[in-house]
Amino acid sequence: MRLSKEQSSIIQSNSNIKINAVAGSGKTTTLIAYAESRPKNSRILYLAFNKSVKLEAAKRFKSKKLYNVDVQTAHSLAFKHVVIGKNFEINSNGYKNHEIADILNIQIKSEPLAEMIIANHISKFTAYFCNSSASKVEELNYEDTISDKKALAFVKGNYSYIKKKTREFLAKMNKGEIPITHDFYLKKFQLQNPLLDYDYILFDEGQDASPAMLDVFLKQRAIKVIVGDTHQQIYSWRYAVNSLEMVDFKPYELSISFRFNEKIAHLAQAIVERKKLLQTTLKFQIKGKGNPSQGQQKAVIARTNLGLLTKAIDYISEKENLADIYFEGNINSYTYADDGTSLYDVLNLYEGKRKFIRDPLIKKMKGLEDLEEYIEKTEDMQLGMMVELVKEYGNEIPKYIKQLKEKHLENEDRDKAHIIFSTVHRCKGMEYDAVQLVNDFLTEEKLRKLVQQKDFPELIKQKLNEEINLLYVAITRTQNKLYIEEDLLPENWTKNGQIILLRRKDEKENTSIKDLKLNSFEEKAFDMVEIRKTHKSAYTPWTDELDRELKFMFEEGLSTKDLANHFGRTKGAIRARIKKLYSFEDS
Repeated sequence: MRLSKEQSSIIQSNSNIKINAVAGSGKTTTLIAYAESRPKNSRILYLAFNKSVKLEAAKRFKSKKLYNVDVQTAHSLAFKHVVIGKNFEINSNGYKNHEIADILNIQIKSEPLAEMIIANHISKFTAYFCNSSASKVEELNYEDTISDKKALAFVKGNYSYIKKKTREFLAKMNKGEIPITHDFYLKKFQLQNPLLDYDYILFDEGQDASPAMLDVFLKQRAIKVIVGDTHQQIYSWRYAVNSLEMVDFKPYELSISFRFNEKIAHLAQAIVERKKLLQTTLKFQIKGKGNPSQGQQKAVIARTNLGLLTKAIDYISEKENLADIYFEGNINSYTYADDGTSLYDVLNLYEGKRKFIRDPLIKKMKGLEDLEEYIEKTEDMQLGMMVELVKEYGNEIPKYIKQLKEKHLENEDRDKAHIIFSTVHRCKGMEYDAVQLVNDFLTEEKLRKLVQQKDFPELIKQKLNEEINLLYVAITRTQNKLYIEEDLLPENWTKNGQIILLRRKDEKENTSIKDLKLNSFEEKAFDMVEIRKTHKSAYTPWTDELDRELKFMFEEGLSTKDLANHFGRTKGAIRARIKKLYSFEDS
């Protein structure tokens, strides 16, 4: 493989370095080339972000016969040093709030559900400590992690008790009285100050490293390489930090994306530049030199579980012949909150079917109002999304989930899926032939309004910065086409001369639909960036051009609801026009 100048400079380095690499810039390829250039007897550790990345990287290192490279995740490395050979039992699924309340004998009657709210904050405080570089709980202020005023008021009023019970919970795990969590053994690994027997350590996805793992990494004697993308940090809710900005290593850049072309890169650049509303300086440049992919796999990507399930339900309710779909990260994970609460239990609470509720937390609630109060005092956004979903679809939810599962492929058949559904967090590191974004991301208009508010706290600024990152990550998953709502585009997108809807120069206006032979992701009709505008033309007559556009988008797989929004007409009008177009073709 021919390396770029940026990649060659990295490989020729001989000291601790940090690499800021844009999406699709070949990070793993660069690290493999770096390992290849080192002496064959070198002991090299490659730290991957998660298990799927670890397996893919291990396969690639092996294909290059780089058997001296040990591929691990932070947790697998910690597991090997802390758990193996010890008497610890692992709680792989984590602790539910009612389990924490029982284990710690939490008894507070100051208000309804107080013991469950306390347990929720103990769970989060524990995760905060385990992912931090602190050696004692007292070194941290859990209040710093909370932005909601109602939740913060509750924590302030019960802080000493929450901290005391958090320490008690950690002590029980440390003594082996209860099974330990994955976060706990990672923390224990960090507190042991281990010295790892490697000559080089390659730390991937550094922008989402936990302070605990970063502390282990920085204390090693090996030559250290940390790589990531500052603008792909999307795990601060798991207390990750942008390590690239925290390490004082010689900086390098990978600024060319080989995943997509310059048009997608231009849009990605414009999205990141929204950060100028939040900070005075911004240094970022991305160039696109990718070639169009030949595949036909489309991904629908949302910011939230709610947005994704809503869009998936739109698809199956509108397209009876929709088949071969796949949800990244297992479809069942989208119907459960982090603490194990089921969407069906929230639905049963909403409909007053208390005898069918299984979850101990939901059982304690008299109605949806209690759940919404709990959500406000815990900042449990996943439960909040579940409430919105049951309000939207009610008792039709089981039917829709059943239909989605019937059309869902097994993991080994993922590559055969026509449409892949995913949230941004679950598709991190992935790439697809085409991407459609659900309209649940932060818009520039809303961002501007939020920034103009008085008493703008730093914590909110950090969260907004990450919201911009989420949209950037979603956009840069595509290798070919991008379907994006106009609301999500930068406000000056059309004013700077950028063409929104592109056609090939050799395409004639009177070209017939049969001449175009439009298939999924066909390049003849539109160029890389396609933007669905909102037309206010409910009573405008259909023209040949509108018919061509409608038929193309219908064959692209967009739902009737999407088409109705795009053309500014009712779903009934869209169905009628499609029926007429295809009946005319058959005659």
